[in-house]
Amino acid sequence: MPRKQFREKRSRASGKRAPVFTAARIAARVEQLGREITLALGGKRVDVVITLDRGFVFAADLIRRIDAPTVCHFVREEVRDVDQGGHARREVAFGNAPDIEGRDVLLVDAVLDSGVTQEFLLRRLGESQPRSLRLAVLLDKPEQRRVGLEPDYFGFRTASNGLWVGYGLAASNGMGRNHGGLSMKPLAGKRPRPKR
Repeated sequence: MPRKQFREKRSRASGKRAPVFTAARIAARVEQLGREITLALGGKRVDVVITLDRGFVFAADLIRRIDAPTVCHFVREEVRDVDQGGHARREVAFGNAPDIEGRDVLLVDAVLDSGVTQEFLLRRLGESQPRSLRLAVLLDKPEQRRVGLEPDYFGFRTASNGLWVGYGLAASNGMGRNHGGLSMKPLAGKRPRPKR
């Protein structure tokens, strides 16, 4: 899928952000991802590891589109930035890893930006020696990547460095999670990149 940049749209009547990705467009893409994953599995069982809080809406729709026996596992990340001798460092921790030895595993998250958290979780899951380990994300932000990680499956690629709201993703105040589409909210002091 070619990389695209999207410009934020506002409804003139309401002043609200119009979705960059509508609910219909997301549903069509999730349907396509489900077919791709089903084909790759060849009818084998898949253990889906879902990251909470961001990945649950995408995962719920995606697993309904995968035509294979499916077992779900949920993990919650704990991320904190610490100062270590004047250098900022991010610590990532997860609870107990599920029992996935010898299984085909699909890690599902909503957004892949720096990749630090997902890379850590993939390494941790890999310690259980699954037969295969793949990553599916709704939004892939490769320009933000700080590690050498690419998703096996992605819904949309975006160059935006803004905050995505809707379809299970919420602003810092918790608002917007229930919107069916996805809108981009620029981060404080940043403007969306102009369309080229």
